[in-house]
Parts: sequence; C-alpha cells; structure tokens
Amino acid sequence: MVESEDKAVVRRCLQGDKKAFEILVRKYEQPMINYFGRMVQDRELSLDFTQEVFVRAYAALHTYDEKFKFSTWLFRIATNLLIDYWRRKKISLVYIDAPVTDTDQEPVQIPDYEPSVMEKYEKKKMTELIEKAIARLPENLRELFVLRHINEFSYEEIAAIKHLPVGTVKNRVFQAKELLRSMLEER
Repeated sequence: MVESEDKAVVRRCLQGDKKAFEILVRKYEQPMINYFGRMVQDRELSLDFTQEVFVRAYAALHTYDEKFKFSTWLFRIATNLLIDYWRRKKISLVYIDAPVTDTDQEPVQIPDYEPSVMEKYEKKKMTELIEKAIARLPENLRELFVLRHINEFSYEEIAAIKHLPVGTVKNRVFQAKELLRSMLEER
C-alpha cells in the first residue's frame, strides 16, 4: 500500500468507517512489533506497546496532518510511548568496571553472549550475534539504527519522527553502524 492509500484509509476512518483502521493495523503491526521488540527486548511488552500505539493513533486520528506520511506520524507516537516508558522505568546503569562499594551487593551477572554449541546453522549464529550487538547499542543510536535499517525509514522520515536535523540522524546512524561493526569484529 502506497502512502496515498494510507491517507485515503485515514480519511475513510475519519468519515466513520470503523473497518478501515484494520487495514492500517495489518500493514503496520509487524513493523511496530519489530521496532518495540528490538528496543525493549521483551516480546510481551512489545506486543502491549504495539497495541497501545494503535489505540492512541485511533483516538488521535483527527490530529493527523496529511502533509506528513502516516507511517512517520504513527512511529512518532511509538517513540513518545518509549520515552514515557524509559522515564517511568528510570533504567539504572551498572558499569562492569565500577568498584563494588557495598559488600552486601549481589555480584553483577553478565549474560553469556557466546553462541550455543547446539546451534546447527551458521546463519542462525550470525543473526543472534547481530541481534545481541544491536541490543548493546546505546538507546539513542539503537533507536535510529532500528528505524533506518530494520524498519527501512528514510533519513528524512526519521528526522520527522525524532524531531532532529537530517544531518544529525545520518551521523548517529553512521555511528551506530560503526559501533556495530567494531562489536562484531571483536567476536
């Protein structure tokens, strides 16, 4: 479905066609699940977030401006949802090389990123390594990388979603690729 078709479907929704929104959900559901899955690393949470995005989008459909792509508007809602989630969660950082000051503190458990011996296919091994490397990217770089290379948004669309200059988006996506490359070369 091309972008003009998205806009036509939105118009149908705004005119009272309740079934029309299903078309948009079917089109964007899997990309949205993929986006959240890579950002929060939790399938159930990504499904919940995806549902929440579509609920918010439906409720705010009257605010959609047709001069912008629908996908950009939808992923902006998703980005805002993630920002709210991270603010509420206030993710604490634990540095591996930080000295332990509290003797009652449990030692930090570091997950083993080595591929399992039972893995049979080289493609599966490579996919796992890449996914883990993406998960290790700083959030701001990971999000832009996922939008560009997983969800295949243009730099201009990402800039609109994130309210950033296009040059900044290009620079950060490049930084993410370089960081991923160096992480994968270490392996």
